[in-house]
Amino acid sequence: MKRFLVLLMRKPPIDPAVIPLHQQFLASLREQGRNEMSGGFADQSGGAYLLRAESMQEALAVVHSDPAHTSGCWDVTVYEWNTHQ
Repeated sequence: MKRFLVLLMRKPPIDPAVIPLHQQFLASLREQGRNEMSGGFADQSGGAYLLRAESMQEALAVVHSDPAHTSGCWDVTVYEWNTHQ
């Protein structure tokens, strides 16, 4: 599987009800072994997560089902990430 860096930048106003839905979405991805890590930025401007998927098309399909995206409360950008270990 490939890795994809998903950046989420908040767009005001944020609906606070979306945050727990987004967190549940990330927890579900972790349970599936598809979310390696995630977290918010210290300045509260957004956050990021590292997604595992077979292709950019699959990664976009997953990300586009994230409540952060479907709510329209965040600008979401996905990058295929070539990590070095």
